[in-house]
Amino acid sequence: MYLSTTRASAPLSLLDDLRVDDWDNMIDVNLKGTLYGIAAALPIFRRQGFGHFINLISTAGLKIVPTMAVYAATKNAVRTLTEGLRQEAGPKLRVTGISPGFVRTNLVDSMTVQKARDLITAQMNEIAISPEAIARAVAFAIEQPDDVDVGDIVVRPTAQG
Repeated sequence: MYLSTTRASAPLSLLDDLRVDDWDNMIDVNLKGTLYGIAAALPIFRRQGFGHFINLISTAGLKIVPTMAVYAATKNAVRTLTEGLRQEAGPKLRVTGISPGFVRTNLVDSMTVQKARDLITAQMNEIAISPEAIARAVAFAIEQPDDVDVGDIVVRPTAQG
């Protein structure tokens, strides 16, 4: 099994801020990190004749809001990549995309704009779910029989709009 667990990068800002270095970082971590993980695992999975890719995406790619355009774009790129991989995988490989909502993590540590960091921290403190909720979604996908492919799972707090 391959679980894309690169530490997400989310230095949120308005596009007008032109934080190109932050954009590059999000692309490198969120998209390229997933691509490199696939490149490392795919040959092994093909050789052994089985495997399960689980890519962590984000609900930020489902509901686009100001300051999150680039982050959402990288996560939607991973969503598209995950579906393309699923279609190319064939009958022996499984591919799952999991889109967490607000989860109590250290994602805010990657945020370089204090206002965005404060806003996300407040929202996380108010409604975030535990990382264990995401772990249960991963376990659910893994526990399915080899001929069952769980394509997409969205896991978010009930209070998240």
